Amino acid sequence: MNTVVKFNNVNALFSKSLKQKVNNYFQEESINKTGNGLLIVKAIILLSSLFLIYSILIFVQPHWIVSVVLCLLLGVNLAAIGFNIMHDAGHNSFSENKAINTILSYSLNLLGGNIFLWKLKHNIAHHTYTNIDGEDHDIEIKFMRIHHDQPLKEHHRYQHLYFIFLYSISYLAWIFYQDYEKYFRQRLSISSEKFNFPINERIIFWISKIIHFTLFVVIPIIFVGWIPTLVGLCLTSIVCGICLATVFQLAHVVDETEFKTLVDERVEAQWMIHQLQSTANFATDSPVLTWLLGGLNFQVEHHLFPKVSHIHYPKINEIVKATCLEYNVKYNEYPTFYAAFQSHIKVIKAMSK
Repeated sequence: MNTVVKFNNVNALFSKSLKQKVNNYFQEESINKTGNGLLIVKAIILLSSLFLIYSILIFVQPHWIVSVVLCLLLGVNLAAIGFNIMHDAGHNSFSENKAINTILSYSLNLLGGNIFLWKLKHNIAHHTYTNIDGEDHDIEIKFMRIHHDQPLKEHHRYQHLYFIFLYSISYLAWIFYQDYEKYFRQRLSISSEKFNFPINERIIFWISKIIHFTLFVVIPIIFVGWIPTLVGLCLTSIVCGICLATVFQLAHVVDETEFKTLVDERVEAQWMIHQLQSTANFATDSPVLTWLLGGLNFQVEHHLFPKVSHIHYPKINEIVKATCLEYNVKYNEYPTFYAAFQSHIKVIKAMSK
């Protein structure tokens, strides 16, 4: 859609109060909103484990059972790099140094994606117009209906049965098809307006795609052969795809979140309240999930303060909840991963009818 969406930010007392409280927290604690030494250590661990697993699979070539396990771990590893390193860097919250953010954001290109296209789709469209049909391209999933304004088709009645298959191939579809689709049509979706694609980003697009294909297809074929490469690539990509897709869906496509339709190109809510209405947290008491997901189980805090590093979300969570209680604003949260996943399936079933 070629629209300019406006939010109702008149008398935005809640938003002003919340922003002030969060700013006061960082000032009182004398800490930066970006990452710290712990985040750097995490980045080193994740990148080192990627190099280690890759090297063992290609050059050591252990027993096939061990290789299968390593491929599954590699899938989780790739997703974790995306959640923890690329995501923070892509939002310029990994470091105070812009150059470091830029360099680390290109870790997405190393994993097969493209940071320029991701920022257009994620930082601008998704974060601004969350769960608004025609504006948030992250809820435009082929063969699925998850917004009440999306047309109902015959095959949608079975989407609660095949959705996990779509999630499993989502990473492969993204890096080997959807990026090229966006590149050549220069649109995030068929209905969206054309974007400017600078020549330097076009060059980076092709160079990084070639490097990724060489690292994850050509070199493995040379050292381990066609079949092991195909099997390994599929196993790794399936795990990575399920991790990426599921985390996003549990944050926005659950029965507590709202899906909106534009009326005269306006949203009758403050931007911050809209984010609270369209976003949900899950399993925030799990330190393991919080570590692996780069704090994206604290999705509410991330959407309210996207330029704040995920290492601060647990503390900010307390401030957001207290402010929501003070202003009687609904806060969406599921106690466990399983509870959020059940809620997600409930929405999928509801949208199939």
